[in-house]
Amino acid sequence: MSMPKPVDDSITFDTFMEGVWRQNPVFVMVLGMCPTLAVTVSAANAISMGIATAFVLVSSCFLVSLIRNVVPKEVRIATYIVIIATFVTLVDYIIQAVSLSLYEALGAFIQLIVVNCIILGRAEAHASKNPPLKSVINALGMGLGFTIGLLLLGATREILGAGKLFGISLFGEHFQPWVVMVLPPGGFFVLGGWLLLFAFFRDKPATGGH
Repeated sequence: MSMPKPVDDSITFDTFMEGVWRQNPVFVMVLGMCPTLAVTVSAANAISMGIATAFVLVSSCFLVSLIRNVVPKEVRIATYIVIIATFVTLVDYIIQAVSLSLYEALGAFIQLIVVNCIILGRAEAHASKNPPLKSVINALGMGLGFTIGLLLLGATREILGAGKLFGISLFGEHFQPWVVMVLPPGGFFVLGGWLLLFAFFRDKPATGGH
């Protein structure tokens, strides 16, 4: 009988940077596109959704890792969903308490964090197989990568579509905004541009010198 493969408990720089660069949820794995396209009409909305998602991701991965050896494999997915839903409910109430205007701007996409495949995917693929500290560090990187992706999209759309950044006017009253950028088609245009740019810089080192 073959021996089970030992778990690699080592923590490296790549444990954190994996989600920021090599497996960025937005620009590489292209996950969570529903909130990515829907809430990134402004930088403030984007960073708020990113932080909320990162909090749920880190918290759920930590708890999943803690209980990974006691949860029967037959109910592990259901257990993960309950854990994620608990933290999403907590975030939902916190945002309502902090800012009703932000809560209304983000709308139903706060509750939809429950079905964000980034979170369930990290819980199943990483947290359920690794110790808590390594799981938290990896989840932090993945959450930061998702937040950066949303922020880049939101900032671009707000600058081009409204001439503002975080609500602050950048170009004066004579600027003619590209209104399409704050409409649904603008989200696809900006996402496509960032995907091309990100892919170019990721592939550049591998092709350099040829």
